[in-house]
Amino acid sequence: MSEKQLLLTAVKAADDKRAEDIVALNMKGVSLISDYFVICHGNSDKQVQAIAREIKDKAEELGHEVKRMEGFDEARWILVDLGDVVAHVFHRDERSYYNLERLWGDAQLEDIQSELQQ
Repeated sequence: MSEKQLLLTAVKAADDKRAEDIVALNMKGVSLISDYFVICHGNSDKQVQAIAREIKDKAEELGHEVKRMEGFDEARWILVDLGDVVAHVFHRDERSYYNLERLWGDAQLEDIQSELQQ
């Protein structure tokens, strides 16, 4: 599976669980951590967990190993490490506090809107 396919799988999975304000950052040349970040949020602990679980499940269904998932029990900021793609699923209250989009402001936004409208 290509990194782009993995990115779109994570984005679609988040959208399927009604994640809000989904953003994909191209981290190539900006960070050694991964090639893409997916950032989104949910409005409750249960929704945040459902979004993260869906991202994990969809990646595994396609045969991709999930390297780790952190923060699931607290459901304030869940990190789903898929290797080339890292998904950050925030609770609404935490997202603005950490503001990863500003922190990684050098990263280019990926156009994922066409994927979300399908």
